[in-house]
Amino acid sequence: MAADDLLVVGLDLETGRHVHIEDRPMDQWRTLGYGHRESLVCAACFLGLDGVQAGTRVPLIPRGRIGGARRHHFAYPPHMAPPGGHRPETLWHLEAKAQLERWARLLPDVTEARQEQWIPGHERRADVHVRLADGSRLALEAQSSLITDSLWQQRHRDYAAAGIRDIWFMHPGTALPHVLLAEQSTVCILDLADRQVRVLWGHPHPRTGRWWESADLSRYALHYPPCPGDDLHEEIVPLAQLGLNGRGLVLSEDLERKLAAEHQGIRHRAAEAHRQAERDNLRAHQLAARAGHHGATPSPTPRSRPALQPGRPVRRAVLPRPRCVVCGGRLADILARYGAHISIRTADGWVDCLDQPCAAPRPQPAPAEPAHTPAAHAA
Repeated sequence: MAADDLLVVGLDLETGRHVHIEDRPMDQWRTLGYGHRESLVCAACFLGLDGVQAGTRVPLIPRGRIGGARRHHFAYPPHMAPPGGHRPETLWHLEAKAQLERWARLLPDVTEARQEQWIPGHERRADVHVRLADGSRLALEAQSSLITDSLWQQRHRDYAAAGIRDIWFMHPGTALPHVLLAEQSTVCILDLADRQVRVLWGHPHPRTGRWWESADLSRYALHYPPCPGDDLHEEIVPLAQLGLNGRGLVLSEDLERKLAAEHQGIRHRAAEAHRQAERDNLRAHQLAARAGHHGATPSPTPRSRPALQPGRPVRRAVLPRPRCVVCGGRLADILARYGAHISIRTADGWVDCLDQPCAAPRPQPAPAEPAHTPAAHAA
């Protein structure tokens, strides 16, 4: 076979359990494999997967050596592989269950880890059922193909009704069900070849409006688990560095430190944005008050108009339009008495009461002198 033979999973007929190549030393597997006791057989063939007759016994050969180019694995004897081989999804699913069971059994708080175990009431059979020392139970699900939202919800609710928390490990390249993110569930991609897990986090949300007043600031940094609609960020970690507890998956110490640093950083930026907003609002009020004070001064007495001569056109005086003392822009008539746009500070800059942007202060243009009708000249 091709590289897929690295995913061949064995079945130990003496114990009735699916086995992984690393469950025992190589010399023990050789005594159970092809040409010896032959109680180590292909699990997929024995289960009758991919068109093979159920109960078919194909003894396996343990292969690999220390320092070799390929890792240890089970392989078929020459010319004994099923016609056409097994589908990659089939091999991945069996190998994923074997790796997850072996990983869970090695964790300190795990008292039991078994594959294909029925939950109470027989509503659902977990790929790997895990029991913890505190009595908590987990279901580790290895999903090798796309699962619909409704089917995922059925499984999730069955587990929840039985008091079991489900954790999903997806095949690389498999589309993620939207509802999995909507439920804020743990999302992982299991890479069997490298024995690594890609834990999915959410990218920071855009910081708009008065974002620093949000009750949950963590979403403005890298956050875990991701929110629905997030752009996804992958954190790669060896499976052996992850753990399990009653709440689900436990991140590695490195990932926990990185997540804590992200949250601390966004809290610091939020505090600084809040202080800046207060400074900007105070300055805006001071400018508005100053402009209002100047606008309250009495206007000068208008000059007397010169006498009009018959037959000459009337030239009306053109008064300058009021301008904002902050940005120099035109003021609406209703704001003329204040001398400035009534502004507030947002994350996007200054915004006045008409929701128009107000730029930083700039030099004010010199006001134009009022135009008056020239005096009549003697003929």
